[in-house]
Amino acid sequence: MSDETPRLRVAMIGYGFMGAAHSQGWRTAPRFFDLPAEPVMAVIVGRDAARVEDARHRFGWERAATDWRSVIDDPDIDVIDICTPGDSHAEIAIAALEAGKHVLCEKPLANTVAEAEAMTAAAERAAANGVRSMVGFSYRRVPAIGFARRLVQEGRLGDIRQVRALYLQDWLRDEDGPMTWRLDKASAGSGSLGDIGAHAVDLVEHLTGSRLSSVSGTLATFVEERPLLGDTVGLSGTASDERGRVTVDDAAWFTGRLDGGLAAGAIGAFEATRYATGRKNSLRIELSGSRGAIAFDLEAMNELQVYDATAPAGEQGFTRIIVTEPEHPYMANWWPTGHAIGYEHAFSHEVVDFVTAVATGVDPEPSFADGLHIQRVLAAVAGSAAANSAWTPIP
Repeated sequence: MSDETPRLRVAMIGYGFMGAAHSQGWRTAPRFFDLPAEPVMAVIVGRDAARVEDARHRFGWERAATDWRSVIDDPDIDVIDICTPGDSHAEIAIAALEAGKHVLCEKPLANTVAEAEAMTAAAERAAANGVRSMVGFSYRRVPAIGFARRLVQEGRLGDIRQVRALYLQDWLRDEDGPMTWRLDKASAGSGSLGDIGAHAVDLVEHLTGSRLSSVSGTLATFVEERPLLGDTVGLSGTASDERGRVTVDDAAWFTGRLDGGLAAGAIGAFEATRYATGRKNSLRIELSGSRGAIAFDLEAMNELQVYDATAPAGEQGFTRIIVTEPEHPYMANWWPTGHAIGYEHAFSHEVVDFVTAVATGVDPEPSFADGLHIQRVLAAVAGSAAANSAWTPIP
């Protein structure tokens, strides 16, 4: 970048797990990619002055603040990056968009469909004035997923008939593990369904260009009470004898029908759980088509399994492709051929795509409207589960 490269001054609200991941993305992307604008890590925002100052120092932000409204009112800030729990997304995003700030918001977009609708309406109004917004489904930016999408779009799978998407974790399997905000419906909106199931839905639709039109779902909560910590939201302190009530799902299962795109008429099976003992972060996607199939697992994120059903019978079988070549999405900007990348790189790619869209005046993807659709899918699954798994249409 030259001294003449325009700058985008960023304020990030939230400094927990996602704050750390986003900081990595903002810090690293301009050092490996030639961006049309230079992102500047201007302000990190959190409620606790001491903790946010520590995060500022560790993550590399210029200054810290404790009031998100102050950075939205700051004329020197161009971008608001929202990494807070879902219950604050709508208020912050709408205020930022109305103030003319570009917005990157973590998924799921909101805690309710009504909130997501209000955010999308605000984004559409802002877009008319050149203000951009994007929801952060980072797994779209994993190179193996980008490569898989290319194969699907090229017709290598033919007509897609079935999809399977599972997101399996086990970090809640200990029933004496402490309460966190992710287990509180008021803060998180939902449990495994929204936290990780949203990723499974988004990737299936992103890969196929199709959308879920109806679902039949089941939700379960296995452990209904957990010990409280001294600071439940901040995950600090020590466990006490007092227990808090878990108000979200621990696991979600649902089937769905897809319309449009390359999977029109296909059926899908989805699962999201934080109780899959032994599975640490296994996001597994499999698409089965008339000409072939692909399979991906985030626990082997630099690999894609590809099956060519048009090959001679004696040569058919899943081929393991290591997605580390310059020809693969994003990879030419990283290491020499054959060298793997990790989870954090998806956030750098997210920054690349967002900054490029803002600087060149195009609407980034996924949009808030895409996030709203995912919110409607989550609501339909929850509604179906409450109605004995009745098939439920998605508006």
